[in-house]
Amino acid sequence: MKKEDRETLLIVEDDIGLLTQLKWHFSTYHVITATRREEAINAIRLHEPSVMIQDLGIPPDADGVSEGFELLRQALHLSPHMKVIVMTGNDCNDNAIKAVNLGAYDFYSKPVEAQTLDLIVKRALHMYQIETKNREFQLLEPSLLEGLITADEHMLNVCKQIRKIAPTNVACLILGESGTGKEVLAKALHNLSLRSKYPFIAINCAALPENLFESELFGYEKGAFTGAVKSTLGKFELANKGTIFLDEIGEMPLLLQAKLLRFLQEKVIERLGGRDLIQLDTRIICATNRNLEQMMQEGTFREDLYYRIAEIQIDIPALRERNADKVLLARYLLKKYLREENFKSVSFSDDAIQSIEAHHWPGNIRELNNKIVRAIIMHEGKYIQPHDLGLKNSNVAVLNLKAVRQQAETQAIKSALIQHEYNISASAKALGITRPTLYDLMKKYHISTQEALSEIHQEIEIK
Repeated sequence: MKKEDRETLLIVEDDIGLLTQLKWHFSTYHVITATRREEAINAIRLHEPSVMIQDLGIPPDADGVSEGFELLRQALHLSPHMKVIVMTGNDCNDNAIKAVNLGAYDFYSKPVEAQTLDLIVKRALHMYQIETKNREFQLLEPSLLEGLITADEHMLNVCKQIRKIAPTNVACLILGESGTGKEVLAKALHNLSLRSKYPFIAINCAALPENLFESELFGYEKGAFTGAVKSTLGKFELANKGTIFLDEIGEMPLLLQAKLLRFLQEKVIERLGGRDLIQLDTRIICATNRNLEQMMQEGTFREDLYYRIAEIQIDIPALRERNADKVLLARYLLKKYLREENFKSVSFSDDAIQSIEAHHWPGNIRELNNKIVRAIIMHEGKYIQPHDLGLKNSNVAVLNLKAVRQQAETQAIKSALIQHEYNISASAKALGITRPTLYDLMKKYHISTQEALSEIHQEIEIK
């Protein structure tokens, strides 16, 4: 088996004889060894082991446990999902219990009995693999709606809105900047509705020439114009009993706005060149990045149409306003493209994470998607750097110590919560604090516990 196909096991032991024996015994793994704390920390950064076996008594405190406990704390801070097995003396049960309380997976008392230790390592590795698959599964579908990836409080409220609106027939207007995912939400509305087994047809009003608008939307009869050799159904008829999504509704000409208004009022259309009224049952969802209220004042958008299409209005925040989602989406897109292209595993460097957080993202998710694709192609080594993403290093200097601490603690807490899917115990462990302390800090910095997300997930599971 190739080295890269084997699970990585880190062994930290200052007794060279025992270290050599353990390395030989676990030869089926990719074994990394260390004799001191600094070596072990460097090995964790470089090799990202799945399991670590460590002796508590390591230099320079080989006769004590202080250095071993410090290694345990630092190791779990760097790699909170890694399983740590602590080796202790026969009379050191208190230290073993303390190690487990600090986050160690299990402990083993010397002298070493190879078969027993082998069983503990296999069990730890099995647990690591199960947890990894579970995290990957949740990363693929961490939101409440198909195709939507979010942990942001505002977007989760949007998700709740969508779930309430979907079963009804009300007309919806989705407002948001370009690249924020308006069509994703429109599809979610359709998929959660009773119309989901019927067509969902999207039309980009900005991409249609004005002289083709009417024939594309409402269809035409044979002979209606030169080249009309047969009667053709329009998008509205094709979407009958389903949903039609009018993207960039603000670009629709005034003449066609009047015909759309008539359909919304009477649920009938008339094909171009035809005289028959055709009754339809089609739901309308509209979206735009334009200011329709300003357009109404300027006379370029009908006020009566606005109130028809905006029975319920959904506002999508820009990516720069979704602080919890920048890194979450970046990691999701990275994993998605690595899997699709069958590339080797790679992750973001700390500088890259900071650059993603600091960037303004004027192109929103579409821009982020492009940056990730670029980085996958351009990066070298195991980590994606800011220049691979086409971003600058984030070197924002804050001189106020209170502000520095608040900013650092807030970011660390949010990152830990996202990484551990808002599991408070796991997040507190990763941060090296107790659950009550984490709750106090979340309350202090007004960080949501995502109770709404948990409740809706429970509803989904019940259904």
